[in-house]
Amino acid sequence: MIVTVTPNPSIDRTLRIPPLVRGRVMRAMSATAEAGGKGINVARALAAHGQATVAVAPLSAASAAEFAALLGAAAPLDAVTIAGRARVNVSLVEDDGTVTKVNEPGPELGTADVEAILERVTALAAGAEWVAGCGSLPPGAPPDFYARLAARLPARVNVAVDADGSALREAASARVALLKPNLTELEMLVGRPLATLGEVIAAAQDVVAGGVDRLLVSLGADGAVFVDADGATHAEARIDDVVNAVGAGDALLAGFLAGGGGRDALRSAVAWSVAACRSPGTRMRVVTTRDMDAVEVHGVVRADRPLAA
Repeated sequence: MIVTVTPNPSIDRTLRIPPLVRGRVMRAMSATAEAGGKGINVARALAAHGQATVAVAPLSAASAAEFAALLGAAAPLDAVTIAGRARVNVSLVEDDGTVTKVNEPGPELGTADVEAILERVTALAAGAEWVAGCGSLPPGAPPDFYARLAARLPARVNVAVDADGSALREAASARVALLKPNLTELEMLVGRPLATLGEVIAAAQDVVAGGVDRLLVSLGADGAVFVDADGATHAEARIDDVVNAVGAGDALLAGFLAGGGGRDALRSAVAWSVAACRSPGTRMRVVTTRDMDAVEVHGVVRADRPLAA
């Protein structure tokens, strides 16, 4: 089983709009609402592909009822009761695929809330292979939340963290099994710009040398790289039918964990990301042969390749 932890869940509203013009009243062509947050998205993708999973999230009673209604049978939800209502995040998606996101900060967690989340995840981890800590931390949560979580779990449970800023830095110091940063997050972690594929790999190798088992770095149009102590592998998919890139990184992590969480899982992970890009909203459809066929895993990594991002 794969347990996901979303400390800052959200109601994700996606509005499809004409080209965005600042300072103007814009009328949406369509609007959808989904239960969201990175760990929720990961669990939903896993469940859609028949993987055993449960999503842990701190939610008020009212927000938990709304989440349950939006999720339906898409993913099992284990809500840890708190006082504040879930935040609302808005994604503005233009015709050419450009996405502008506005995220609320989320309700503040108290010390007792943090402890309740950690205790619940620890209990669920008894039957888990992976625990994935996903997303930003809400106000009140300590920067080392994911590091504390990793310290509580038995050694046989692999911990993956997809976060940014201080939460990612603290997780790296905790020597977790997997970090999944994007390019910007990796640059912030190592404190330098990364302009080529080789520079990304070197940065990831530095993090691995610091004690993290492996990194899965999402690079947008440049695909993703997997790096561990044995080397680096790059995979990508060039597609021209992107519907919505929101949630593609979450699908990448879900596919990677479903595939076993090692180098051999990179191809399927990128295919899951392709399926997400070809799906409206953050609820990705099931991966098809066409998605898998779009992925190219490079036997030789071009270190001097400049990044499109």
